[in-house]
Amino acid sequence: MFTGIIQTVANIADRKLSGKAGKLVIELKNPLANPVKGESIAVNGACLTLETSSGNLLTFHVLEETFSKTNLGYLPVGAKVNIERAMSLGDRLGGHLVTGHIDAACTVKKLERKGGDWVITVSYPKELAPFLVEKGSVAVDGISLTLVEVKKDCFTVHLIPSTMDMTSLSGRKAGELVNMETDLIGKYVLNQLRCSGTMRDNSNINMDVLRESGW
Repeated sequence: MFTGIIQTVANIADRKLSGKAGKLVIELKNPLANPVKGESIAVNGACLTLETSSGNLLTFHVLEETFSKTNLGYLPVGAKVNIERAMSLGDRLGGHLVTGHIDAACTVKKLERKGGDWVITVSYPKELAPFLVEKGSVAVDGISLTLVEVKKDCFTVHLIPSTMDMTSLSGRKAGELVNMETDLIGKYVLNQLRCSGTMRDNSNINMDVLRESGW
């Protein structure tokens, strides 16, 4: 489990394919303290298992599913990625609960300056619409962010200068892919509502539905 608070960044050093799966090698900007073989590390929000480490180089075995469903299979060698180690019990939950299981690789529509902040607009597939609510949480390339505006096919989040300085989003351009994970709690709420028969798959969640269901 992760929190969406990025600890350091890295660059993709190599991607070695064996069929459609393979190895991903990243080079850290700042070394991790005592990396352990087999530990879970989120790379651009995707939970990967550490296979080997040598200095600032980390190697992961990556499944075909991960390469095809995330931007880790599309970003070029040299591209910057976000790194977060799995949280320990007792750690501060500075962001929100992030599993490292990516829902979709989504397209950046634009990244623009607005006052002292930056605004990134990201498109999303319609099946994820029930999990996106204004002022709710979303993880973009592993970063815990707050949804500002949610439209039928895209959403916006605002990025403070430190997020731009300390993560990979500063290098993203329109047309590129970012990994998106929607809020875990929202998924369980929607599943309970559907299983209880409170709502059908094509129904909309609203405050009345949640109140009637005891939320």
